[in-house]
Amino acid sequence: MRAGLTQYRLAERSGRERSVIARWEQGAVSPSFDNLLEVIEACGFDLPLVLVPRGDIGEERLETNSLLTPERRAQRLLARLARGGARG
Repeated sequence: MRAGLTQYRLAERSGRERSVIARWEQGAVSPSFDNLLEVIEACGFDLPLVLVPRGDIGEERLETNSLLTPERRAQRLLARLARGGARG
């Protein structure tokens, strides 16, 4: 949605079948990490990965995030980044 692409256009740009993209969006299946990175790139974005030390609060966040789908975790990360930071 952020890239303004339809499933058809994203399928063309990423080399994936539209039905696969639809299943990812519906949460029926999760893309592999490599596929996720390729789709992000096809959308014209980059996902910088940064390792940061974690404390006790990080443990709680990890526990909470472990219950979410990969898609929902990515949405939460993108929302945090849009607000100005990956932490918080």
